[in-house]
Amino acid sequence: MQLTRGSLRGRVPALLVGALMGATAMTVAVPALMPQPAFAYAAPQGGYVDLVAKVAPAVVYIEVTKSAAPAEFNSQNMPQGFPFDQFMQRFGMPMPGQPDMQGNPFGGAPEMRGVGTGFIISADGQIVTNAHVVDGADSVTVTLADGRKIDGKVVGADSATDIALIKIDAGKDLPTVAFGDSTQIKVGQDVVAIGNPFGLGNSVTAGIVSALGRDINSGPFDNYIQTDAAINKGNSGGPLFNAQGEVIGINTAIFSPSGGSVGIGFAVPSETAAKIVADLGADGTVERGWLGVQIQPVTEDIAAALGFDKVKGVLIADVTADTPAAKAGLTRGDIVLSVNGSEVNDPRDLTRMIATDAPGAEVTLGLLRSGKPVDTTVTLGTRPEQPA
Repeated sequence: MQLTRGSLRGRVPALLVGALMGATAMTVAVPALMPQPAFAYAAPQGGYVDLVAKVAPAVVYIEVTKSAAPAEFNSQNMPQGFPFDQFMQRFGMPMPGQPDMQGNPFGGAPEMRGVGTGFIISADGQIVTNAHVVDGADSVTVTLADGRKIDGKVVGADSATDIALIKIDAGKDLPTVAFGDSTQIKVGQDVVAIGNPFGLGNSVTAGIVSALGRDINSGPFDNYIQTDAAINKGNSGGPLFNAQGEVIGINTAIFSPSGGSVGIGFAVPSETAAKIVADLGADGTVERGWLGVQIQPVTEDIAAALGFDKVKGVLIADVTADTPAAKAGLTRGDIVLSVNGSEVNDPRDLTRMIATDAPGAEVTLGLLRSGKPVDTTVTLGTRPEQPA
């Protein structure tokens, strides 16, 4: 007997009956006939689908215009070795020698246009972005996830940390996201960036935390999170999320010889950003604590002479007269080892710790003076305005 495809199901009963009745033995492989489900099974969604659905509505697209003389766009006006030209291209504004948003390669148009990203932190329309996105803006337009375009107002900006706060009036409560604790993140953990690269609209990229505490020489408070999540022009000011959907960083800069993503991006940690945003929301300005000292790192030779097993602490090179430091009795040659119990390893640590406290706050400095440990309490003054 010959069996053809499609004929097995109809002939199986006869073959089985013949075998039971003593007919010629025959072995037949009978396929298992599985019952058909009443509906198609949907596999669980992987990746970051749920996270993105939760947070994406709070991410916005920012467009700014700024009056500009044609000379502002002329690449010949930039000094040789302009740092952001090759090393760090902050994204959102045309770079020297590149076309502006209107396509004029040397800025013949009377106005400059730029794009960036932001995220909503309050239902009444407070939006966080980068200071360089809105710097000098004559107008700010915010496009919400639902497509609505609303005029925005810059509440305040802090160039030293590159954080700005915008306010819009949407007429109803808006979706929001919240800051997480960037002090708890670890190198290697997953992160998700959402932004508007090249003005394309909300785009999602994922990666990991590549490094922490990066100093990229952009200012005195550098303490960046490094990530390999793809970040490009237009992502500036956008949120960097942890796996719980909390904002643990604000995407601010990239390392790129070409201007495109090469997997090295930097974000301002939420620990810094949250404090700056709170200050800006209060009165549009940021006031920082101040000691009034000149400092320098402790060298290996100094550390060895002091018996340190590693280079740590900050040497006070000079104390300015009539400053909080002078009034507290700090002297040249003191070595600062801690602030309020937190270890100080280098000048950047001390600068950041003092500047994040408010003027008038009392801090306890752990010093090494003439080889002996000393604790000194200082009432901080107001840090003078300094160029970013």
